Amino acid sequence: MTGSKHTMAALLPFITAITVILTPLANAEESGTDTTTQTGEVRILKSMPYAEFKYQGRTIRIERNQNQDNMITGGFAKTSRKCPPFCIKPISIPGGVSTVGELEVIQFMKTQLQRGTGVLIDARTPAWHAKGTIPGSVNIPFTIFSLPQDDIELIETLKIFGVVEKGPEPEAEPTLIEKIKAMFEEEKPPVVPSKWDFTQAKELVLWCNGIWCGQSPRAIKGLMKLGYPAEKLHWYRGGMQVWLILGLNIEVPGE
Repeated sequence: MTGSKHTMAALLPFITAITVILTPLANAEESGTDTTTQTGEVRILKSMPYAEFKYQGRTIRIERNQNQDNMITGGFAKTSRKCPPFCIKPISIPGGVSTVGELEVIQFMKTQLQRGTGVLIDARTPAWHAKGTIPGSVNIPFTIFSLPQDDIELIETLKIFGVVEKGPEPEAEPTLIEKIKAMFEEEKPPVVPSKWDFTQAKELVLWCNGIWCGQSPRAIKGLMKLGYPAEKLHWYRGGMQVWLILGLNIEVPGE
């Protein structure tokens, strides 16, 4: 018995040391803490270190900057811009358009964009797009959606979205009841039906420079005026500035 006591006394420092090492790991596991962050890995989610999807024949990876001392520099480091025109935008666009965040954008990339049923739109001017864009985005400036409906650039753009022009609809002869009702009703401006068929229209996510930028909201309002279904439109309000704040990667066209 005396020998056992001496043996336990000799092992006690080692047992204590092992307990000190294992306790934080056990607590982290129990609390759900992602221990990978302790090794310097910056993930999108605990279960998602990065996201990959295929687009136009290439594999695109979305990931965060692994340098935990990384800081935004340049124009997107600014906190204050003259208002107007750079005023803070509301959280939503009226009319049923959904506002999405970064995780929803990434999910859109992995599903609709990869399947070809969706389009991710950089609605900024070409000069902004050339400086860097969110991977997988196509640059369609917001000004296009304010063009006349017979403009060839607008028509070709809508074709990319799966929108087609309707054929001419024959005018129906009004019934006798309709003619009598028209005699007693006040004259109203004729309802101009949309010339576009949105049956096969793709889902769109539009974005611009940030929550102070009005380019993507203007693009969305232009699309809705054309008759684009609101349930097929999504607005990434955070835009480039918030994308960069989270350390998410961008790509420069042509590089």
